[in-house]
Amino acid sequence: MRVLLAEDEPRVAGFIAKGLREQTYAVDVARDGEEAVYYAGVNQYDLVILDVMLPIKDGYAVCSELRGSGIRTPILMLTARDAVDDRVRGLDSGADDYLTKPFDFKELLARLRALSRRAAEIRPEVIRVGDLALNTANHAVNRSGKSISLTAKEYALLEFLMLNPNRIVGREQIAQHVWDENFDPFSNIIDVYVRRLRTKIDVGFERPLLHTRRGEGYMLTAEAVTADD
Repeated sequence: MRVLLAEDEPRVAGFIAKGLREQTYAVDVARDGEEAVYYAGVNQYDLVILDVMLPIKDGYAVCSELRGSGIRTPILMLTARDAVDDRVRGLDSGADDYLTKPFDFKELLARLRALSRRAAEIRPEVIRVGDLALNTANHAVNRSGKSISLTAKEYALLEFLMLNPNRIVGREQIAQHVWDENFDPFSNIIDVYVRRLRTKIDVGFERPLLHTRRGEGYMLTAEAVTADD
Protein backbone atom coordinates (compact mmCIF):
# COMPACT_ATOMS: atom_id res chain seq x y z
CA MET A 1 0.00 0.00 0.00
CA ARG A 2 1.20 3.49 -0.83
CA VAL A 3 0.73 6.23 1.75
CA LEU A 4 1.00 10.01 1.55
CA LEU A 5 2.31 11.44 4.83
CA ALA A 6 1.88 15.21 5.18
CA GLU A 7 3.97 16.26 8.20
CA ASP A 8 6.26 19.31 8.43
CA GLU A 9 8.19 18.34 11.57
CA PRO A 10 11.21 16.33 10.30
CA ARG A 11 11.62 14.23 13.45
CA VAL A 12 7.97 13.16 13.51
CA ALA A 13 7.86 12.60 9.75
CA GLY A 14 11.01 10.49 9.89
CA PHE A 15 9.69 8.39 12.77
CA ILE A 16 6.35 7.69 11.10
CA ALA A 17 7.82 7.06 7.64
CA LYS A 18 10.46 4.69 8.99
CA GLY A 19 7.90 2.71 10.97
CA LEU A 20 5.49 2.46 8.06
CA ARG A 21 8.20 1.34 5.65
CA GLU A 22 9.19 -1.39 8.09
CA GLN A 23 5.54 -2.53 7.90
CA THR A 24 5.76 -2.80 4.06
CA TYR A 25 4.07 0.53 3.25
CA ALA A 26 5.53 2.74 0.51
CA VAL A 27 5.61 6.31 1.87
CA ASP A 28 5.80 9.74 0.21
CA VAL A 29 6.40 12.67 2.58
CA ALA A 30 4.95 16.14 1.94
CA ARG A 31 6.44 18.97 4.04
CA ASP A 32 3.60 21.48 3.63
CA GLY A 33 -0.05 21.62 2.62
CA GLU A 34 0.57 22.81 -0.90
CA GLU A 35 2.97 19.94 -1.55
CA ALA A 36 0.45 17.49 -0.10
CA VAL A 37 -2.24 18.67 -2.53
CA TYR A 38 0.20 18.38 -5.42
CA TYR A 39 1.31 14.84 -4.48
CA ALA A 40 -2.28 13.69 -4.06
CA GLY A 41 -3.16 15.10 -7.45
CA VAL A 42 -0.39 13.37 -9.42
CA ASN A 43 -0.10 10.05 -7.56
CA GLN A 44 -2.53 7.33 -6.58
CA TYR A 45 -2.50 6.65 -2.82
CA ASP A 46 -4.23 4.02 -0.73
CA LEU A 47 -4.17 6.17 2.44
CA VAL A 48 -3.35 9.74 3.46
CA ILE A 49 -1.96 10.74 6.89
CA LEU A 50 -2.49 14.47 7.28
CA ASP A 51 -1.12 16.67 10.04
CA VAL A 52 -3.35 19.62 10.90
CA MET A 53 -0.60 22.20 11.56
CA LEU A 54 0.99 22.37 8.11
CA PRO A 55 2.67 25.43 6.55
CA ILE A 56 1.10 27.28 3.60
CA LYS A 57 -2.16 25.30 3.81
CA ASP A 58 -3.27 23.67 7.04
CA GLY A 59 -4.63 20.15 7.20
CA TYR A 60 -8.26 21.27 7.23
CA ALA A 61 -7.78 23.23 4.00
CA VAL A 62 -5.87 20.34 2.38
CA CYS A 63 -8.54 17.83 3.34
CA SER A 64 -11.34 20.03 2.01
CA GLU A 65 -9.44 20.63 -1.23
CA LEU A 66 -8.80 16.92 -1.79
CA ARG A 67 -12.44 16.06 -1.21
CA GLY A 68 -13.53 18.96 -3.40
CA SER A 69 -11.40 17.63 -6.25
CA GLY A 70 -13.06 14.22 -6.01
CA ILE A 71 -10.28 12.34 -4.21
CA ARG A 72 -11.93 9.72 -2.00
CA THR A 73 -8.76 8.19 -0.52
CA PRO A 74 -9.17 7.49 3.24
CA ILE A 75 -7.63 10.32 5.31
CA LEU A 76 -6.33 10.07 8.87
CA MET A 77 -5.70 13.44 10.53
CA LEU A 78 -2.95 13.91 13.11
CA THR A 79 -2.91 16.81 15.53
CA ALA A 80 -1.77 17.94 18.97
CA ARG A 81 -5.18 19.54 19.43
CA ASP A 82 -7.57 17.35 21.39
CA ALA A 83 -10.54 19.69 21.77
CA VAL A 84 -13.86 18.30 20.57
CA ASP A 85 -14.37 21.26 18.23
CA ASP A 86 -11.03 20.54 16.52
CA ARG A 87 -11.93 16.90 15.99
CA VAL A 88 -15.34 17.84 14.65
CA ARG A 89 -13.76 20.37 12.27
CA GLY A 90 -11.36 17.73 10.96
CA LEU A 91 -14.11 15.20 10.35
CA ASP A 92 -16.37 17.82 8.78
CA SER A 93 -13.60 18.81 6.37
CA GLY A 94 -13.63 15.26 5.01
CA ALA A 95 -11.28 13.23 7.22
CA ASP A 96 -12.21 9.62 7.95
CA ASP A 97 -10.45 9.36 11.30
CA TYR A 98 -8.59 11.54 13.81
CA LEU A 99 -5.58 10.71 16.01
CA THR A 100 -4.20 13.01 18.70
CA LYS A 101 -0.47 13.43 19.30
CA PRO A 102 1.38 11.95 21.05
CA PHE A 103 0.16 8.51 19.99
CA ASP A 104 1.32 4.92 20.21
CA PHE A 105 2.57 3.70 16.82
CA LYS A 106 0.60 0.47 17.25
CA GLU A 107 -2.59 2.51 17.40
CA LEU A 108 -1.62 4.37 14.22
CA LEU A 109 -1.12 1.05 12.42
CA ALA A 110 -4.44 -0.28 13.73
CA ARG A 111 -6.28 2.81 12.51
CA LEU A 112 -4.65 2.55 9.09
CA ARG A 113 -5.70 -1.09 8.84
CA ALA A 114 -9.25 -0.13 9.80
CA LEU A 115 -9.33 2.62 7.18
CA SER A 116 -8.03 0.27 4.51
CA ARG A 117 -10.84 -2.16 5.31
CA ARG A 118 -13.38 0.61 4.76
CA ALA A 119 -11.95 1.46 1.34
CA ALA A 120 -13.79 0.46 -1.81
CA GLU A 121 -11.43 -2.44 -2.40
CA ILE A 122 -11.73 -4.56 0.74
CA ARG A 123 -8.57 -6.40 1.73
CA PRO A 124 -9.45 -9.77 3.31
CA GLU A 125 -7.35 -11.02 6.19
CA VAL A 126 -6.17 -14.05 4.19
CA ILE A 127 -5.64 -13.86 0.43
CA ARG A 128 -5.27 -17.07 -1.58
CA VAL A 129 -4.11 -17.77 -5.11
CA GLY A 130 -4.08 -21.52 -5.66
CA ASP A 131 -2.10 -23.08 -2.82
CA LEU A 132 -0.38 -19.78 -1.98
CA ALA A 133 -1.77 -17.98 1.09
CA LEU A 134 -0.93 -14.53 2.45
CA ASN A 135 -2.12 -13.24 5.83
CA THR A 136 -2.50 -9.44 5.69
CA ALA A 137 -2.67 -9.16 9.48
CA ASN A 138 0.62 -10.83 10.46
CA HIS A 139 2.29 -10.91 6.99
CA ALA A 140 2.72 -14.69 7.11
CA VAL A 141 3.07 -16.33 3.69
CA ASN A 142 2.95 -20.04 2.91
CA ARG A 143 2.50 -22.31 -0.06
CA SER A 144 1.14 -25.82 0.34
CA GLY A 145 1.69 -25.39 4.08
CA LYS A 146 5.36 -24.46 3.67
CA SER A 147 6.28 -21.15 5.30
CA ILE A 148 7.95 -18.59 3.01
CA SER A 149 10.16 -15.84 4.41
CA LEU A 150 9.98 -12.51 2.57
CA THR A 151 11.56 -9.10 3.01
CA ALA A 152 9.23 -6.13 3.53
CA LYS A 153 9.42 -5.07 -0.12
CA GLU A 154 8.98 -8.64 -1.39
CA TYR A 155 5.89 -8.95 0.78
CA ALA A 156 4.47 -5.63 -0.48
CA LEU A 157 4.98 -6.73 -4.08
CA LEU A 158 3.38 -10.13 -3.47
CA GLU A 159 0.41 -8.58 -1.66
CA PHE A 160 -0.25 -6.24 -4.59
CA LEU A 161 -0.04 -9.10 -7.09
CA MET A 162 -2.34 -11.28 -4.98
CA LEU A 163 -4.88 -8.46 -4.75
CA ASN A 164 -4.93 -8.51 -8.56
CA PRO A 165 -5.03 -12.24 -9.38
CA ASN A 166 -5.34 -13.44 -12.98
CA ARG A 167 -4.66 -9.91 -14.22
CA ILE A 168 -1.61 -8.49 -15.97
CA VAL A 169 -0.22 -5.60 -13.93
CA GLY A 170 2.31 -3.28 -15.51
CA ARG A 171 5.49 -1.85 -14.01
CA GLU A 172 3.83 1.56 -13.68
CA GLN A 173 1.00 0.11 -11.59
CA ILE A 174 3.49 -1.73 -9.39
CA ALA A 175 5.60 1.39 -8.94
CA GLN A 176 2.52 3.41 -8.00
CA HIS A 177 1.49 1.05 -5.20
CA VAL A 178 4.67 -0.64 -3.97
CA TRP A 179 7.38 2.03 -4.34
CA ASP A 180 7.49 5.69 -3.31
CA GLU A 181 8.58 8.97 -4.92
CA ASN A 182 12.22 7.85 -4.86
CA PHE A 183 11.51 5.14 -7.45
CA ASP A 184 13.70 5.44 -10.55
CA PRO A 185 11.57 4.53 -13.59
CA PHE A 186 14.73 3.74 -15.56
CA SER A 187 15.99 1.15 -13.08
CA ASN A 188 15.36 -2.59 -13.23
CA ILE A 189 14.52 -2.84 -9.53
CA ILE A 190 11.00 -4.21 -10.18
CA ASP A 191 12.41 -6.98 -12.38
CA VAL A 192 14.97 -7.80 -9.67
CA TYR A 193 12.26 -8.15 -7.01
CA VAL A 194 10.04 -10.20 -9.30
CA ARG A 195 12.91 -12.64 -9.84
CA ARG A 196 13.53 -12.85 -6.09
CA LEU A 197 9.84 -13.41 -5.44
CA ARG A 198 9.58 -16.06 -8.13
CA THR A 199 12.53 -17.93 -6.59
CA LYS A 200 10.76 -18.02 -3.22
CA ILE A 201 7.18 -18.81 -4.22
CA ASP A 202 7.67 -20.94 -7.35
CA VAL A 203 10.98 -22.82 -7.21
CA GLY A 204 10.44 -26.32 -5.83
CA PHE A 205 6.71 -26.34 -6.48
CA GLU A 206 4.92 -28.24 -9.24
CA ARG A 207 3.26 -25.31 -11.00
CA PRO A 208 4.58 -21.73 -11.28
CA LEU A 209 2.21 -18.98 -10.19
CA LEU A 210 4.14 -15.84 -11.16
CA HIS A 211 4.34 -15.18 -14.89
CA THR A 212 5.96 -12.49 -17.03
CA ARG A 213 4.21 -11.02 -20.04
CA ARG A 214 6.89 -9.47 -22.22
CA GLY A 215 6.14 -5.82 -22.87
CA GLU A 216 3.05 -5.90 -20.65
CA GLY A 217 3.92 -6.78 -17.08
CA TYR A 218 3.37 -9.62 -14.63
CA MET A 219 0.53 -11.91 -13.63
CA LEU A 220 -0.05 -14.08 -10.58
CA THR A 221 -2.42 -16.93 -11.35
CA ALA A 222 -3.09 -20.56 -10.48
CA GLU A 223 -4.63 -21.14 -13.89
CA ALA A 224 -2.73 -22.87 -16.67
CA VAL A 225 -0.67 -20.45 -18.76
CA THR A 226 0.41 -21.42 -22.27
CA ALA A 227 3.41 -19.09 -22.59
CA ASP A 228 5.60 -17.64 -19.89
CA ASP A 229 8.78 -15.60 -20.37
